[in-house]
Formats: sequence, C-alpha cells, structure tokens
Amino acid sequence: MSQDLTQQWLAEIQTLKQQLIEEQQQRAAAWESAEKWRKLYNTEAEQRRTDADFFRQTIASLKTEIQQLKGIDGQTLPDAKASVGIQQELAQIRTVEDLKAKLVEVIKERDRLRQALKTEQENHAQTRKSLTTALGDAIDSLARERAKGNGE
Repeated sequence: MSQDLTQQWLAEIQTLKQQLIEEQQQRAAAWESAEKWRKLYNTEAEQRRTDADFFRQTIASLKTEIQQLKGIDGQTLPDAKASVGIQQELAQIRTVEDLKAKLVEVIKERDRLRQALKTEQENHAQTRKSLTTALGDAIDSLARERAKGNGE
C-alpha cells in the first residue's frame, strides 16, 4: 500500500515537472513573440521618423525658396548649386504673371508635401496603435496561458 502511494506521488511529481516544462516553453515562445513585435514596432517607428525628417527638410527648403522668390530673405543659400539653379529659374521669369505662376507652382508643391507629411504621420499613428494592440494581445494571451496553467 505504501509503495503504491509512493508510486502515485512520484507519477504526480513527474506530471507536474512536465507541465512546468511546457509552461516555461510557452512563456519563452510568448516572450520571443513580444520581442519580435517590439523590434517590428521600433523599425517602423524609425522609418516614420526618417520620413518625417525628410519632409521637414523639404518643407524648410521650399519655405526658403518662397521667401527668396518674394524677396523677404536677402541671404544667399549655402549650397552653390541650389543658388545657381534658383538664379536660372528667376532669370526665366520675365513678367509678374510668370512670377505668379511660379509662386502658385511652389505653393502647390508645398501643399502636396504637407499633405504627404500629414498622411505619413497618420500612418505612423495607425501603425503604432496596431502594433501596441498586437503587443497587448500577446501579453494578454501570455497572462491567460499562465492563469490557465496555474488553475489546473
């Protein structure tokens, strides 16, 4: 009788050890999944920051060009090639109508770039929200698995 009871206990201990190993494996898998999502989120966030910086620089460049076309800023650009290009474009402007047409073109391009930046910012916000939700779901799933394992 004592030997049967000992065998039962040993079998129970073995079962518990196996369950513990399985839970540890599930925890490790969930952790790896969370790490993967974290890396994906960080990669996407870095790309969005890079894009936003590019668009900020483009907008700043266009603002400078508009100011020079309007005669607000008398300074020359540090980039000689850009300055030469602007001078060539200005030389092509012969009338007030040409100047107005060029200004409209520049303003349209600025507005297009602003819209592109806004779209990128909205996409970034949506991506952040989606990735945060996915990460939260993964953590919730891990918590449920742990609770389920502890409840058994």
